[in-house]
Amino acid sequence: MKHMLDNNQLLRFTTAGSVDDGKSTLIGRLLYDSKSIFEDQLQAIENTSKKKGHEGVDLALFTDGLRDEREQGITIDVAYRYFTTPKRKFIIADTPGHIQYTRNMVTGASTANAAIILVDARYGVIEQTRRHAFIASLLQIPHIIVCVNKMDLVDYSEEAYNKVINQFEEFSSKMLVKDVRFIPISALKGDNVVNRSTAMSWYQGAPLLHTLETMHISSDINKVDARFPVQTVLRPQSNDNNRDYRGYAGRIASGVLRPEDEVTVLPSGFTSKIKTIETYAGEVKEAFAPMSVSITLEDDIDISRGDMIVRSNNKPDTSQDIEVMLCWLNNSPAKPRAKYTIKHTSNDQKAMIKEIVYKIDINTLDRNSEDKELKMNDISKVKIRTTKPLMTDTYRENRTTGSIILVDDTTNETVAAGMVV
Repeated sequence: MKHMLDNNQLLRFTTAGSVDDGKSTLIGRLLYDSKSIFEDQLQAIENTSKKKGHEGVDLALFTDGLRDEREQGITIDVAYRYFTTPKRKFIIADTPGHIQYTRNMVTGASTANAAIILVDARYGVIEQTRRHAFIASLLQIPHIIVCVNKMDLVDYSEEAYNKVINQFEEFSSKMLVKDVRFIPISALKGDNVVNRSTAMSWYQGAPLLHTLETMHISSDINKVDARFPVQTVLRPQSNDNNRDYRGYAGRIASGVLRPEDEVTVLPSGFTSKIKTIETYAGEVKEAFAPMSVSITLEDDIDISRGDMIVRSNNKPDTSQDIEVMLCWLNNSPAKPRAKYTIKHTSNDQKAMIKEIVYKIDINTLDRNSEDKELKMNDISKVKIRTTKPLMTDTYRENRTTGSIILVDDTTNETVAAGMVV
């Protein structure tokens, strides 16, 4: 039974690295060596590899799905790949390394449990490594695995590997990263990816796949702060037995809820007790993130979509003024004092960017408070004013209630993604 439970656990991870660090080759190697590729896919890739004059299989072709990517030999869009081992299910977001695709990395990494950052053993930590590590820490990805790749090109030297560790640790000490691990690999030759390397007997740790399979991720979900954004109100009028039924349906964002819990409905502030918690399979005695449930309360309270049910002794911030780290995703720059729709959990409001506090130079981590224009791929701290209060936690404490997106009302495009600070 425990084995089945473990296998149900899904790990999302993102890969980042600068151009030609071997991200696509690494993912290809993971899929190839863990036997996660269909025969026809393998056949097609073998044929393409032959056409290009490669001796063996070009593993990078497994992930570069767009034709432009295959022809140019670079990754442009975020490619999602799914694979399963007997121990776990995985979703990989392969994100591009170029600076002009910062927004793609932010999008692909926003839901990840872990980030794999590739570093070329010959060049060590470079500007792009720092940028990817910064974005990973900004998005509060709980686990970072630094894969020191192309060890075969430095004769599997332990000294080259240790040099990268020192460089990375010196830089990452300024960032909030809880768990960083280092693995020396050769994606091309398969060293320490799925199988342990015989060429690096000095490395005593586990290979990459084993690390991903055994990484403890259930504690990454916030179990302390009970947050239940209401998505819809259930009133089944057709059934005579349930004529008075009023349930509030949604997905628990964090924490644990049980019948009899004292709860407060925000933003109105009315209090009540939980009467029942129901799932598709029937009533339950407790529910936790990320379960989808319907909750009934002991009192009749006016509750609608966008409201939030929380424990009375543990409430989020309720305010119309929020400060966020914003990544601008749109080709057109932000318009001063323009109106946007802000989407936060199940709550949609009108909002305005009131002030740009500073912009971050992603390569040096310096703050620039002079430049007040938000252009594509910029990451800035901004102040936002909303028409009605939002119930937020900081993104560091809660990735669900701490994240927002902005939508341009005129074009209906998502223009920015933000993290509450």
